[in-house]
Amino acid sequence: MNEKIIAKLEILAESAKYDISCASSGSSRSNRNKGIGNARHCGICHTFTADGRCVSLLKVMLTNYCMFDCAYCINRQSNDIPRAGFTTKELADLTIEFYRRNYIEGLFISSGIVRSPDHTMERMIRVVKILRNEHGFNGYIHMKAIPGASNELINQAGLLVDRMSVNLEIPIEQNLKLLAPDKDHQSIYQPMRQIHQNLLENIEDRKKIRSTPKFVPAGQSTQVIIGATDESDKQILQLTAKLYKRPSMKRVYYSGFIPVNSYDKRLPVVKEVPRVRENRLYQADWLLRFYAFDVDEIVNDKYPNLDLAVDPKLSWAIRNPQFFPVDINRDSYQKILRVPGIGVKSAKLIVMARRHRKLTLDALKCIGVVLKRAQFFIICHEMKKFKLLDSSAEYIRLSLQEPSLLEDKSTNVPTQLVMGW
Repeated sequence: MNEKIIAKLEILAESAKYDISCASSGSSRSNRNKGIGNARHCGICHTFTADGRCVSLLKVMLTNYCMFDCAYCINRQSNDIPRAGFTTKELADLTIEFYRRNYIEGLFISSGIVRSPDHTMERMIRVVKILRNEHGFNGYIHMKAIPGASNELINQAGLLVDRMSVNLEIPIEQNLKLLAPDKDHQSIYQPMRQIHQNLLENIEDRKKIRSTPKFVPAGQSTQVIIGATDESDKQILQLTAKLYKRPSMKRVYYSGFIPVNSYDKRLPVVKEVPRVRENRLYQADWLLRFYAFDVDEIVNDKYPNLDLAVDPKLSWAIRNPQFFPVDINRDSYQKILRVPGIGVKSAKLIVMARRHRKLTLDALKCIGVVLKRAQFFIICHEMKKFKLLDSSAEYIRLSLQEPSLLEDKSTNVPTQLVMGW
């Protein structure tokens, strides 16, 4: 691998790192002529399969030149940053070389928009065609669909790759137009709808002719930037719920705003990425997808934003004491699933285990229930007293909120001690 390609890789992998559809490994360990191999941080990231396996991907842009000038993007046209671009053959050959060295198992490819969305999309498709047709590469490929690209190109790409994604970036169109004047929601939703429609048609076609190639078998995903504009968590989660109504939408990613262009006055002044809020949104997303919660139960007009001190499930439980206690030995799976400290797997095991005997606290602990949380909201065979009656909502919040949030920043003393608890 020559130095020119390595230089391009370092620039284009750095430019791609702000797309969080998969997490960076963050490893950089060089060979000092006393061992075998090198671990380079640039370009290698991890994603996970449906069965939990970790897959390493080459995460890179085809080019970081871009005709758009989005305020929040490091690759915006007006930024004075190092620019580079692979030829389609260079990127395909680089992917194969990394794969043969067992660095990666797949490719995550995105690009700045050059000339037009169709021109950029055509070049990305050409990379994938070289991999699939010339090299016979059957590994995982995730491609970013370019907003504004034609339906024909979306169709071509979907038959070649495993997953496609179109980033929404800013949830409300008015705010998107403020920070990204060249974009609009129509150009973003159009490829999303096309991917969804083609996937449904492909499923029907495969029922008739099993040899029909699969269209984006891993579905599609999107990303929302959190904290760059003034959307509430309620607005973000309402949008998320609408997106998940499409069977093709597998994941919505939440990216805390990173001030890479602090000189732009349209952007908020922040000292650090809002990681806690980002994490709470992922937890709320989990409740929508796997715990049968509605958006209005998690956030509403009275509580438009998530509680940063405790997770959304615990926050809901504290605000709704009338739902409890939940009798572990009698109540339905749906009710048990809403108890803080009980997950999907634990709830299923509880329903199975109680067929054979009455469940005690020790049995719940063996099943995997987090009793520190659940004890306030349940009763079981040996626990007739309902603890929530003797505990204030504020006491539960303070006793169960995360340790990092318990510290008084001015004294570094736990809040419980400051308050005399």
